[in-house]
Amino acid sequence: MSSRFTDSPNARSKSISSADLDTNGVLSRHSTNHPTFRVGVSEDKGARRTMEDAHSFVVDFDAIRGQGFFAVFDGHAGKHAAEWCGSHFHEYLLNALHASPNLPVPDILNQTFHAVDESLSRMCEESEGKIHSGCTAVTAFLRLEDANGKQSFISPPPSPTADSPVSGHSVENSVDGAEVPASSSPLESSTESIGPKEDADGKPAKKAKKEKSLSTSRIKRALRSLGGGSSKLASSSVSGSSSPLAKSISEGVTLTIPPTNARHVLYCANAGDARGVLCRAGKAVRLTYDHKGSDKQEAKRITDAGGFVMSGRVNGVLAVTRSLGDSSMKEFVVGAPYTTETELCEDDELLILACDGLWDIIGDQGAIELIRDMEDAQQASLKLLKYALSQHTTDNVTVIVIRFKHLGRQAAAHLA
Repeated sequence: MSSRFTDSPNARSKSISSADLDTNGVLSRHSTNHPTFRVGVSEDKGARRTMEDAHSFVVDFDAIRGQGFFAVFDGHAGKHAAEWCGSHFHEYLLNALHASPNLPVPDILNQTFHAVDESLSRMCEESEGKIHSGCTAVTAFLRLEDANGKQSFISPPPSPTADSPVSGHSVENSVDGAEVPASSSPLESSTESIGPKEDADGKPAKKAKKEKSLSTSRIKRALRSLGGGSSKLASSSVSGSSSPLAKSISEGVTLTIPPTNARHVLYCANAGDARGVLCRAGKAVRLTYDHKGSDKQEAKRITDAGGFVMSGRVNGVLAVTRSLGDSSMKEFVVGAPYTTETELCEDDELLILACDGLWDIIGDQGAIELIRDMEDAQQASLKLLKYALSQHTTDNVTVIVIRFKHLGRQAAAHLA
């Protein structure tokens, strides 16, 4: 078990690399000339003695041009949960996407959160409690879809053979030797859909009705290339000569170029108080929900389950009410995520994903205004980080900024 982690008390995220265009699905590899978005990542342990945050991103996730996966994991009680999620969460998402291609993406995200949560609990059990940490999580999946919310432009993946490359690793439905489940616990996940014409008030909208237990997938397919995405975006069916299904093959990865009428849908999911904020025409739109002990709905859920909230902390211990890991408190601190589905349009400029080390210092709209005029995503993430440190945040800080370009009708011409 200990061989999975370094001896350092600091969480380690995958080293960031870069490529001119094609990333081949490699984790944390920038595409410097990508046609749809640029990613910037900045982090610092701040006033804390150790760094317990981790992050990850995949450009052209699931080997589809224009898709992306982005995540921040804010650890507590140790680094292990956050570090492990930074290395493996995206693999669980890919497996769930391939195992249940017709399942709505919010349900896929719900499955993924539960599967990851269960794996962390097994890890704790196998370590006899030595690995007992938890982490909050905010994830975003930018997906290319047709008008029916499907990906009809993708051919079914071939059945993997014993010697076929799977996401650059020779594994079969496993991570570090552990099975990657395709199904989830029957816990609830709140979902919300945001259309391109809604007002941007910077506050979470009313929660849509909760969706319960998800059907177990029939088939487990091997991971394709490190990446992912999903919800209502893309248009018309693809057939014959009208389909610009150009594919390029590099380093064993087949890249699919979506049709010109494909649309972009952003799926966000979070557990805890790590937050995602979209900038739409200069206005902040929060895509996540802060799961804190001070929240009345969350406090009622916990008391109904037999726990209590004291001084804003679950059982007087933990300030967040949802997280991944924290197996000793799993009866109350659940891993069920809050999810949103947002069809992107030309008014959408950027997305900020960050832990509470930033949001304790600055509000949604303030963060947007601080970086809105910055075209360089890396410099924008660094500016937010430096602002949080200058205002004496007492926590670790991790910030991801995704700067969009060529969305809406102008996107298609730039994808090929």
